[in-house]
Amino acid sequence: MDNRSEVREFLMTRRAKLSPEDAGLPAVGGGHRRVAGLRRSEVATLADVSVEYYSRIERGNLTGVSDTVLDSIARALQLDDAEREHLFALARVAAGAAVPVRRRKPKTWTARESLTRALDVITNGPAFVRNGRMDILATNALGRAFYDQVFDGRGRGNLARFCFLDDRAKEFYPDWNAAADVTVSILRTEAGRDPGDKQLHDLIGELSTRSDAFRTRWGAHDVRRHGSGTKGFHHHVVGDLTLTYEGMELTAEPGLSFLIYTAEPGSPSEDRLRLLASWAATATTQAPAHQPAGQIEKETRP
Repeated sequence: MDNRSEVREFLMTRRAKLSPEDAGLPAVGGGHRRVAGLRRSEVATLADVSVEYYSRIERGNLTGVSDTVLDSIARALQLDDAEREHLFALARVAAGAAVPVRRRKPKTWTARESLTRALDVITNGPAFVRNGRMDILATNALGRAFYDQVFDGRGRGNLARFCFLDDRAKEFYPDWNAAADVTVSILRTEAGRDPGDKQLHDLIGELSTRSDAFRTRWGAHDVRRHGSGTKGFHHHVVGDLTLTYEGMELTAEPGLSFLIYTAEPGSPSEDRLRLLASWAATATTQAPAHQPAGQIEKETRP
């Protein structure tokens, strides 16, 4: 992925989302504007930089741009925390742009025994470890049952492939459009953090080629944090589930996330999770609980 292009398109899409009224500027020109959202000159004014300097930045040249200027642009464009972090990640890549980004060779990832034990002790909800490409790397028994369709079909253990390439995803996610938006924003965030990830690059190429829905969302350049919240699901065995989730970064392995889904005590969803656990205990599976079917690879990080 070309860093200049990523910077240019990200800033242009953020600028297009803001009207002068949103930014506290007076409307000029009787409402007839040739561009969607703010003009470059208006962003420059709000960020207190020259139009020429901002234009250079929006053309994709972040080399040498200070954190102070980046903060000013983030405020001018009203970026949220995830968007601001993405802008700074793009700037970090630009700082090393003189040296071509090497796509690292992957290595097979194996869960530490202590990590698998940590998953095993969680019995009341699905728990799993994933990377920024949305590969499910390890699960507890309930997580394996919860995501069984992710492993047995076109998803091949990857949540993004499942979402966009497996027709069953539209049943599993009752609000599929929201799930699709979140999925793409997570991948876009990861692409900003680690543009040298060859497997991520290949995954994006695959999904862009095979899914119009993915390609359209990818072009929006939306990013987000994915730490906690509530989601609805429809599991093919137990039916509708409303679950809250908590996500934690694994400090021992940067880039990996540990996620746990739980149901409200006494709710129908809690009863259905128990039913799913019972089903998982009696179901026969060929793949072990801690490793998805097929080989999962994880890029080494510097």
